[in-house]
Amino acid sequence: MYKLLGDLSRYFKRQDIITDSMVFRLHNHFTTVMLFTCSILLTATQYVGNPISCIVQGLPTHAINTYCWITSTFTMPDAFNRQVGVEVAHPGIANDFGDHEARKYYTYYQWVCFVLFFQAVLCYLPQWLWGLWEGGLMNALVMGMNHGMDTEENLTKKKSALMDYLMQHIRSHTTYVYRYFFCEFLCLVNIFAQLYLMNRFFDGEFWSYGLRVLQFSDTPQEERVDPMVYVFPRVTKCIFHKYGASGTIQQHDSLCILPQNIVNEKTYIFIWFWFFLMGIMLLGLLIYRAMIFFAPTIRPRLLHLSTRLLPIETCQSVSKKVDLGDWWILYILSANMDSLLYKEFLMEFTKKMANTNSKAMV
Repeated sequence: MYKLLGDLSRYFKRQDIITDSMVFRLHNHFTTVMLFTCSILLTATQYVGNPISCIVQGLPTHAINTYCWITSTFTMPDAFNRQVGVEVAHPGIANDFGDHEARKYYTYYQWVCFVLFFQAVLCYLPQWLWGLWEGGLMNALVMGMNHGMDTEENLTKKKSALMDYLMQHIRSHTTYVYRYFFCEFLCLVNIFAQLYLMNRFFDGEFWSYGLRVLQFSDTPQEERVDPMVYVFPRVTKCIFHKYGASGTIQQHDSLCILPQNIVNEKTYIFIWFWFFLMGIMLLGLLIYRAMIFFAPTIRPRLLHLSTRLLPIETCQSVSKKVDLGDWWILYILSANMDSLLYKEFLMEFTKKMANTNSKAMV
């Protein structure tokens, strides 16, 4: 177990070359590792130990535990509002009096670890897609200039090679930036799609799950229904039928304790808050990208903020001479190159662009 969780830590290591935003990495790395970790822990607690313990008289306990685990258990929703120890034995546990329609069945618990694994794969999909499309371009352009620990001659050659590449491929990086923006949009779609699917998975109870948990402490004592116990009950009922000695069908009503749900309720309250936080951050990021796309006047300011060593006039000059794709390449380079080297390079690049435009006009 320690080795499995230890291997996940490599996803948190700082990257030498950064081609994406912090929010993008939170979605692709932190969320993926979090879901994988939850899946591993819940798998361990589910298959190592006893995830369900049923109380029934006259029948083998192991057989009943297995049967109730692989089929389903249920509660009576109206029994959650009754007083425990007086009207009902446990929250949600009461006689249905033959009203099968009033039962609330729980079939999710054996699928939780698999669903979390599938969610983790979906969260990593935008990162995989961006890595495929990016193809190591930024790493090739930086050429080790992120540290600046090289001879002056080698640094001059590298800056010259970078300059030649940008001049030869001017206005040819539009696809690069569009693909990256699409991957960020895919993160937003993934978060809200997963929220919708989790809500379906828990029979419509997940969407408001976190809000109900927050409101629980403010609810009057006589009106309290713990939302964590309602969605993830600790005690449920299970019906087992067998033939009696005379061939008649006998019904055995058993109480089942689900210790697994103690872990499930804590896991999913964290997931609820994290997913809604990620949704808000990704929405903000999408608005930010739209401003970059539709309001070119903010690009010089962003370039200037990325490295304060550059004069704002230089940032304004170069931003006017390049399109969105080339500007994005320069912006990402500012986060990966040594600040002094980047300042020298961008000032030389601005002058070369000005000379090229002057010759074109002549």
